[in-house]
Amino acid sequence: MRKHFTEGQMSRDMTIFVDDDGKAYHIHSSEENLSLHISELTDDYLSFTGKWIQVFPGGHNEAPAICKYNGKYYMITSGCTGWEPNAARSAVANSIWGPWEPLENPCIGEEAQTTFRSQSTFILKVEGIKDAYVFMADRWTPKNPIDGRYIWLPLLFENNKPVLTWHNQWNFGILKK
Repeated sequence: MRKHFTEGQMSRDMTIFVDDDGKAYHIHSSEENLSLHISELTDDYLSFTGKWIQVFPGGHNEAPAICKYNGKYYMITSGCTGWEPNAARSAVANSIWGPWEPLENPCIGEEAQTTFRSQSTFILKVEGIKDAYVFMADRWTPKNPIDGRYIWLPLLFENNKPVLTWHNQWNFGILKK
């Protein structure tokens, strides 16, 4: 590990994931964005239990978003290219604690290499539709930061891999299988 702090690790570009058993985890970039960390939260979600792991050391990942599909954990992240969008990265694990296996860019089609000009921020589970998820991403505009926007896309799974395809418009019917 590149950096170690007595009171805890660096925490930036983060998300919270609540598993189906109610246990929550803080997933965050750490060590100057050299690695991701997954830290277990206490039952009231207000503190850390002290249990954590390092994921993809030296991988330069940020903007983690995570979901659980068919008993496996899926993570989508971004590389570290400042304000410039890059190709999304994805990974899968049988346990939140890993090991995490890298997958390819989940984006397909035009602008896939820039994650549709955005960066992952969260994966929202759609209540009421089995195995339905919405991928949420930030679209930054450095020359006019107040104009930052979000994209929301259906997150589908094919051959046990996450797939994101651009849709100018869509409805929840696309998520029903």
